[in-house]
This record gives sequence, C-alpha cells and structure tokens, in this order.
Amino acid sequence: MTGHNHDREVSGAPLKLALALTVVILVIETVAGLVSHSLALLADAGHILTDVVALGLAWFAVVQARRPADARRTYGYHRVGILTAMANGVTLIIIVALIAVETVSRLRHPEPVAGGIVVVSALVAIAVNGFIAFRLRESGDNLNIRAALLHVLGDLAASVGVVVAGLTVLLTGFLAADSIVALAIAALIAWGAFRLVQDTVNVLLEGTPAGIEIDEVRATLGGDREVESIHDLHVWSIAPGQVALSAHVVVAERLAASDVEHLVRRLEQDVCTRFNIGHTTIQVEACHPCDGDLPHGAGDHNHPHLHTVHGRIQVHRH
Repeated sequence: MTGHNHDREVSGAPLKLALALTVVILVIETVAGLVSHSLALLADAGHILTDVVALGLAWFAVVQARRPADARRTYGYHRVGILTAMANGVTLIIIVALIAVETVSRLRHPEPVAGGIVVVSALVAIAVNGFIAFRLRESGDNLNIRAALLHVLGDLAASVGVVVAGLTVLLTGFLAADSIVALAIAALIAWGAFRLVQDTVNVLLEGTPAGIEIDEVRATLGGDREVESIHDLHVWSIAPGQVALSAHVVVAERLAASDVEHLVRRLEQDVCTRFNIGHTTIQVEACHPCDGDLPHGAGDHNHPHLHTVHGRIQVHRH
C-alpha cells in the first residue's frame, strides 16, 4: 500500500488564530443579541458556531495529520474528526429548529430591537472575519484551509444581512426585518448542517467520495495493456481529502515479477494523477485469480480456505 500527501505541509497557526478570533466573535454576538433582543444577531451567532466547528476540525486535521499511526489505529486518528463533525451537525440542526420556532413567535408578536447594537456588533464581526479570511488565503491551498475559508466567507455574507436588518429597524422601525434575516440565516445553517451530516455519513459508511465515479476508476485501471480484468474494486475516504483504493488486478501468467511491479507503479500513478487517490492497495493475480464475478463485502472471503479432511486437502471458495 502506498500513500501520497496531496496537501502541502501547512502550519496550524493560522487556523488556531482564526479559531480563537471566531470564538471571540461568537461571544460578542451572543451577548449583543441577548441585550438587543435581536433574533437575527443570535441566528448569526449560531452561524458563527458552524465556523467554530469548521475551523476547529480543520485545525484538528492539521494536527492529527502529523500524528503517526500505531498498532491499534493503523490508519491514524483522522476519523476522530469525522465523529466530532457528525455530533456537531446534529447539534446545528437542533439550533436551526430553535431559531425557526422563535422566528415564528417573533413574527406573531414582534419585540423591540436595539438596532444600533445590532449594527455595531455585526460590523465588528465583518471586520474580524475579513481579517481571518485574509490570513487563511495567505496560508496556501491546503484542502482543510480552503474549506474553512468558505465557511468564513459564508459568515461574512450572513453578517452583512444582519447589518441590513439592523439598519432597517433603525431607519424604518420595521421589526419583522430582524426575524426575516434570522430565518434566512437559519436556512443557511440548515443547509451547511445537512451537507456536514451527509458527508460524514458517507465517510463512515465508506462510500465512494463525491466527484469520483467508480466506473471511471475501473476504466482507468483496466486501460493498461497488461491488465486483463479488474474486480473487487473499492474506493473510500479515510477522512476528507484522504482517499483510498483497493483492487484485484488479473494479468497474464507470462509477466515477470519486475514487470508486475512496474505495472502496479503505473496504476498507482494513474489513479493518483486523475482522481487524487493517495492510498492505493493493488493485489495482482495471475495463475490463481479469485472469483471476481462474486460480490464481496467486508465480511466475505474471496480467497481459498484449506481444510484437512481425513488426510486430504480440500479447497473451498466463498
């Protein structure tokens, strides 16, 4: 099995700084939202919580990527972040439900909103998030940092909406603007939470990563002149940005061992270049291919078992 690191080595310092500043924004907007009775500001605080989750997981991924695998965790500790993301996704959905219930109540019975506090708090959030986005853009093209940057940019947009709501309340006295913006931000959180849960479920179920078509991978492997057939092909994510592949490749018996090794290296390079698959395990079969036409799950055996019966050896295939 081979592994290739497709992300440039990055420092976790920019992510740590972004995480700390985002927590500060979260506290400011939560307190300001409670003082001003602004549902839009509280909803934006809920959206900022999604940024805290995203930045925290990105920083965690950078740190864990340096932690070596051991005898108990042969793939390392990357999926701890997946489990955390799943829990946070469910929590965010609950937050959305609470915001939606409160929004309906506010629309029926509007409450006074201190528009000045709302505008000032949102402007502070915009300024700090702008600084965070600038620092993250300077940190390179690491996949985790790019994902975190997208979350921060989304929060910038939500904060602009809060400013609009605050100004509307200040200038026109239209209190429903606060609730309308809160509902829009709740929808934004719901979309992000749904995508987060969907992605984590796909990783935990070892589904084929988004953007990779298994038939295209099969065609790429089978396109080599030395490959006669492909079976038992699996493509899954160890963690976001870390894709693995395993496959059985049938070749002619005439191939020398050195030719087989060159073949495997070519196949690894092909899937690495085209699909960004960095962890590859290829089993080459010639004179004793397994039953490639049978479906094989994680609990199935696709290799022969030898059993001794009254001094004779019997071969069974599953």
